Amino acid sequence: MTQPPSAERLWQLTVEHSPVGMTLVRPDGILLSANRALCSMLGFTEDELQGRRFQTLTHPDDLPTHLRLYDETIAGVRSSYRLTKRCVRSDGSTLWGDLSVAVLRDDDGTPLHLIGQIVDVTALREDRERLAAAVELVEHQRRMGQAILDTVDLGLLLIDREGHYEEWNRRHRDFLSLAYPEGHHGRAGQLGEVYAADGTTRVAHDDMPTARAARGEEFDDYRIWVGADPSARRALSVSARSVRDPSGGFAGAVLGYGDVTDLMRAVQSRDDFLAAVSHELRTPLTSVLGHLELLADRGDLLDDVTRQLQVVRRNSLRLQHLVADLLLSAQHREGNPVLSRAASDLSDLLRDAVESATPVAAAQGVELVVDLPPSLPTVIDHERIRQVVDNLVSNAVKYTDAGGRVELRLRATGPEVEIAVSDTGMGIDADDLDRVFTPFFRSQEARERVTPGVGLGLGIAKSIVAAHGGRIEISSAPADGTTVRVLLPSTWPDPPSL
Repeated sequence: MTQPPSAERLWQLTVEHSPVGMTLVRPDGILLSANRALCSMLGFTEDELQGRRFQTLTHPDDLPTHLRLYDETIAGVRSSYRLTKRCVRSDGSTLWGDLSVAVLRDDDGTPLHLIGQIVDVTALREDRERLAAAVELVEHQRRMGQAILDTVDLGLLLIDREGHYEEWNRRHRDFLSLAYPEGHHGRAGQLGEVYAADGTTRVAHDDMPTARAARGEEFDDYRIWVGADPSARRALSVSARSVRDPSGGFAGAVLGYGDVTDLMRAVQSRDDFLAAVSHELRTPLTSVLGHLELLADRGDLLDDVTRQLQVVRRNSLRLQHLVADLLLSAQHREGNPVLSRAASDLSDLLRDAVESATPVAAAQGVELVVDLPPSLPTVIDHERIRQVVDNLVSNAVKYTDAGGRVELRLRATGPEVEIAVSDTGMGIDADDLDRVFTPFFRSQEARERVTPGVGLGLGIAKSIVAAHGGRIEISSAPADGTTVRVLLPSTWPDPPSL
């Protein structure tokens, strides 16, 4: 009987066939390996890339920034970095790549090698540049009364102040035929075969890009899928800009529709890859922790061996938490988590969370303050909401310096209950606030301080709160602390009788 491939072989196959370019790099900048996707992106064979320095693959204008981040990572100033840069292909042409790099060190902290992952975003960059140029051109054509360009490989649509379609180009006509096989009525907000970024949820009238633009909203990279057939549908990145009359009043909007199908499918493949890796790592980690527990129960170990085992156990538990976060993050991007709701007392839940966080806060010199009612009954998934609170309190303590304070408040506000976690920590820059719930995102301040974390907790917390029918709000400013508010329905309707 043929034996199934080993876990190591499965890992090698996964890396080799990943749609994301992957490489291992020595501390001196020499590439040790390259998977098929990276070779295809750059037009080199694996043998040609092995032994080549990454500097020779980087556009000269982007090399100083990349070298600075690389040197800071090797020196231990940061544990990872991410940047969008230009790469030089074998034929001399340019590829725009979204690059993520993390360093792997030995027990002494010496860097062993760096792990690099890159996604080709050339088409998306070009679409955005075309949209910017097209908006200016469409405005000019509107004033001059000319026809809209059909030569732009970007779907363009012009609507008036009432949401009526005025002009659109050939590319947008192709997208309309996918989304509305029975025909379009030329009015903003019409429903059809249009789905949200998850590919399954139909977009409601008020959330349609044209309906938003007709209300005067301006936005970038609003992602939707169009088409009923999964094999033929396309993913679109939609941007909108308002058109103003000479007096400054709203006169309509121009929308640009860029095709990002390949990028969206690559992201989905990455999520599937993370889930597979997480599953593969959980079993050996569980075995490691089990044997560590057996060793800890022995009474014949030397004190220094016991201390070393404690270090191994602590880091194994941290790795287990990271693997769990990776798995949860991949699951949550497939849809809201399944909840197990039951009657629960939020006051008791928050008191338990604070009690668990107190030793870490005390060791860090951070004061924990609570403002809780004696009791606040509600219907929630206790374990999931505890996960949210633990994450928020942990973040607040982590990013607050010694002598600072973290405050946890709970109150009922009519149809909602509010959990607020405030700190006097380093705060978040305004440009980063909209991105803090994005998986793997970490603020510049957190990266510069080399604060532990991979940037998954807030995204997971947001999906849990959304599954409860609630929302998360965050306010912050650099050096002025952060406040995160979780708003949950105070009651949950009874399930329908069968």
